[in-house]
Amino acid sequence: MPPASRHAPPSATPGASIRPAAEARSRRPGRADVPELTVGEVAERSGLAVSALHFYESKGLIASVRSAGNQRRYPRSVLRRVAVIKIAQRMGLPLATIAGALQALPEGRTPTVADWRRLSAAWREELDERIATLTRLRDQLDGCIGCGCLSLRACPLRNPDDALGAEGAGPHFSPDPAARRRTR
Repeated sequence: MPPASRHAPPSATPGASIRPAAEARSRRPGRADVPELTVGEVAERSGLAVSALHFYESKGLIASVRSAGNQRRYPRSVLRRVAVIKIAQRMGLPLATIAGALQALPEGRTPTVADWRRLSAAWREELDERIATLTRLRDQLDGCIGCGCLSLRACPLRNPDDALGAEGAGPHFSPDPAARRRTR
């Protein structure tokens, strides 16, 4: 090797590539056998920000242990849990529902297919209700002309005299107009 290239930084060496530190660590010999991942490795593998992982941990959705240097370490099984959390959120499930379901999963081992079947069965009823609600909304909106509904009496979006303001801050909606009239 010529002396000039021996002292050149790797980026200046022809054919050399620079990999992120987490990727380089994960490709070290024996790295696949390491049972724990750093928060950066979990973030990289899951596509989530480190702050999102910390938030999930604060809500009890995932757990870590601390290294001797007080750094978070996650078991590899956390990748599967994070994937389930992301999918459940995309389906519209609240974090409290997700957390409740995840608490039923085993600690210290990767959940099995049977574990995941139980988890999805618990969500099925709530998802069926959401689908039915969205279907009713879609079908009712077919009868509207812009915001001037054909039947203001039956419109689930109508809020005469700000009656829903008494229910507190935030949006309120009922796809069943009869149910809204009963609660007023």
